[in-house]
Amino acid sequence: MWESYESQISRKPITQPRIIIHGGAGNIRPETMPPERYQLFRASLLTIISKSHRFLLNPLPDGSLPTALDSATYAVTLLEDDPLYNAGRGAVFTRDGINELEASIMITNPTRWPKRGVGVSGLRRVKNPIKLAAELLKRGGQDLVGKGVAVEDVEGAEGRLNVPSAQGHTHLHGAAAEQLAEAYGLELVDPSYFWTKDRWEQHRRGLEREKAMAELTCSGLHGCGTPAGTASWSSDEFIPQGTVGAVVVDAYGTVCVATSTGGLTNKLTGRIGDTPTVGAGFWAEEWLEELEGQKAGSSSCPAVVLSGALKGLVADCLSTPRMYQLGSSSPKRVVTKRAIAVSGTGNGDSFLRTTAARTVGAIAQFGKESGAVALTKVTGPGGELQRSAGDRWGKTGEGEGGMIGIECIVVYDGDGNAVESRSEILQDFNCGGMLRAWVDEQGVAFMRVFRKDPALAAKYVGEGIPEDPQNWCGEKL
Repeated sequence: MWESYESQISRKPITQPRIIIHGGAGNIRPETMPPERYQLFRASLLTIISKSHRFLLNPLPDGSLPTALDSATYAVTLLEDDPLYNAGRGAVFTRDGINELEASIMITNPTRWPKRGVGVSGLRRVKNPIKLAAELLKRGGQDLVGKGVAVEDVEGAEGRLNVPSAQGHTHLHGAAAEQLAEAYGLELVDPSYFWTKDRWEQHRRGLEREKAMAELTCSGLHGCGTPAGTASWSSDEFIPQGTVGAVVVDAYGTVCVATSTGGLTNKLTGRIGDTPTVGAGFWAEEWLEELEGQKAGSSSCPAVVLSGALKGLVADCLSTPRMYQLGSSSPKRVVTKRAIAVSGTGNGDSFLRTTAARTVGAIAQFGKESGAVALTKVTGPGGELQRSAGDRWGKTGEGEGGMIGIECIVVYDGDGNAVESRSEILQDFNCGGMLRAWVDEQGVAFMRVFRKDPALAAKYVGEGIPEDPQNWCGEKL
């Protein structure tokens, strides 16, 4: 039966396009986020979400709508180009004063792009790492069967590696990845492009703080066993240790996640984080669940009569007034396709140790939970990510982070016709704040850093205030 559902991909719209983006998470509190800096993030995030939403809804010359893959790549490219964020132009430095960038991209439906997900790391010259990840995914179908584009001068050229194509690889690092970027015609820059004053000063302060803490420990001013400090985190400063990312569901029901980062501030040179690691900092998948009940598309509410563990989950999602109804006359068994994609931001090593992103998908699929519940169980307060830090929580930045995502549910009749669909924006975090923006079902844009708190809303003008995306599509970056 699944073939009939897959055949609908790129044929006709079946759901409402949605998008959410994030710009990092961590020790963001009133003491570490001055209102004037908050306004810089607010203007940037609202501009980027508005431009990306317009891109997502703008028909292509052939009349079709942009794919989730292209839309997520577009959004993250804008984030990479803004030095406010720890990605692309604003990437943090390693301990050795080097910028090493990472990115990844993944889709829920592999029909068009069979590689599904890819990651790149150790990049020093690729201006927009997310564009390289997207190219690797798009070319994956040919690479998997040995028909990828041939790269010239793969043998014999001094200083060049033997890289005929990306082949079947999911993760590429360093010189090999950059050689492919050059072959694909992507823009390469001098490493000095990534140097920014703010990031350099954070790099230097971090190393000095670590040295000072080590001296205090050695002198006995800190008790035995007390951490000597870290160059990557401070309780008194918001030091980027997160990422930027976008999650998009397109009109055809495919969900895509795109993520990019410079990594942890003062990480070891050569360190690979969660952002390019499948299942750690990003994940996307879809699956079918057969449901017994009455005809889909009927006028009863909920639209599908369920039994067992799925009743609360899908009935809650599908019986809302914002359900996207397509209609059907088939009385055959009803099947739902659930798709979910998530992007993480925060302490990458904690995401790696908990395979955080994949865990969200597993809880949703095998635990029969909604995407929102699954995400909160991992990255919400007291969740798996926070628990992984143990008694080090709040002392080193370990376990801190958040996630954004989208869950899309499409109901099919027995003939494989999509009859109803519903999508939900997902977001939660366990730390002081998470920079994020999204567009709701009514086309209204929102930006938030903190949880809903009237006191914080009064201090940070515009926090959670609805905005018309049309007013933010100008050049505000």
